[in-house]
Amino acid sequence: MEIILLEKIANLGAMGEKVNVKPGYGRNFLIPQGKAAAATVENIADYEARRTELEKASADALTAANARRDELLDKVITITSNAGEEGKLFGSVGTADIAHALTEGGAAVERHEVRLPEGAFRMVGEYDVTLQLHTDVDVTIKLVIEAE
Repeated sequence: MEIILLEKIANLGAMGEKVNVKPGYGRNFLIPQGKAAAATVENIADYEARRTELEKASADALTAANARRDELLDKVITITSNAGEEGKLFGSVGTADIAHALTEGGAAVERHEVRLPEGAFRMVGEYDVTLQLHTDVDVTIKLVIEAE
């Protein structure tokens, strides 16, 4: 399925590019979320007419993400959880817990912005957590997990 991207998407392409994707990915995710449109003649003409508006919205989103990055830079959050004597947690600390702790700390972060490539944390300790605020903006914060 050929689509035209209405915003930059990581590992796929930049705004305005025509790319081929699997039909399910295009129909079920990209098009309903407004990230892309089918690459028909009228959709391409509509994109060209709205190009400046979309570029301005993209630039505004990037500026907002950079401001949030500056706010989160060098941020340290502490989460307390039940743990055994050896430091193993009863349960785990995941993306929702981290996002909740950051939001309570005054920095609004959504769960989907927290990146944990190795999965949830299951031990007491200090960890570096990456937040992807925009496709071009990442920030690393320090997470401290303490036993109750």
